[in-house]
Amino acid sequence: MKIDPETCTGCEACVPYCPVQAIQIKEGVAVIDDDECVECGVCFRSGACSVDSIQEVPLSWPRVIRAVLSNPLIESPDTRIPGRGTEEVKTNDVTGRIKPGFIGLALEMGRPGTGTSFRDVQKVTRALAGMGVEFEPQNPVTFWITDKKTGKIRDDILNEKSLSAIVECSFPLDKLKAVIKQVQAVAQQIDTVFSVTTCVKVAPDGSLPTDKIFKELGITPYPDSKNNVGLGRPLFQFEEVSS
Repeated sequence: MKIDPETCTGCEACVPYCPVQAIQIKEGVAVIDDDECVECGVCFRSGACSVDSIQEVPLSWPRVIRAVLSNPLIESPDTRIPGRGTEEVKTNDVTGRIKPGFIGLALEMGRPGTGTSFRDVQKVTRALAGMGVEFEPQNPVTFWITDKKTGKIRDDILNEKSLSAIVECSFPLDKLKAVIKQVQAVAQQIDTVFSVTTCVKVAPDGSLPTDKIFKELGITPYPDSKNNVGLGRPLFQFEEVSS
């Protein structure tokens, strides 16, 4: 994004629309801080500028990944899905991405007002890789991990940032306690916020296999879950496992 200094009136109408505070008024005109801008396009789409000074500009690699992860209207060239992650584990009832005996984990780093850097994203992918997780193949971030065993992210994007980024992976349920402890440790090393989402298949008795584990860890999950009620047409048949 850029702002034409020749037409900008310095009215400040666009300033509050930037979710990462990258727009400032300098010498009477609005200026976008290129280092902080995540190319989300909110300022442009807001229509706040009465003289159309805010302009979209073509993005090349690696800056384009800012828009891929920050602008929900842009489709990832790797996954062909718009947005920061995949179609999400909420489609698990028909896709079977998380099978009985396994758990899906999604760490969403950054939020409006903070954003996230890829150096911090790499700290998380490295921590998870050390636990032997399997990174979700249809997640944009996974495409940029050059070594799945170490969680190393390609060097040319480490200086980029985005509004947020989601790291998705799966692993056997019996690893959950160790993985969560690893996540708690790496949380002390990053300069942003993140939310932790888990996905697990509900047991036949209606309970969640994760409840006991979270209780042992002293964690109370928030009840804002997405529950699939089995109305989708399954694309496969789950194989139940005994506990």
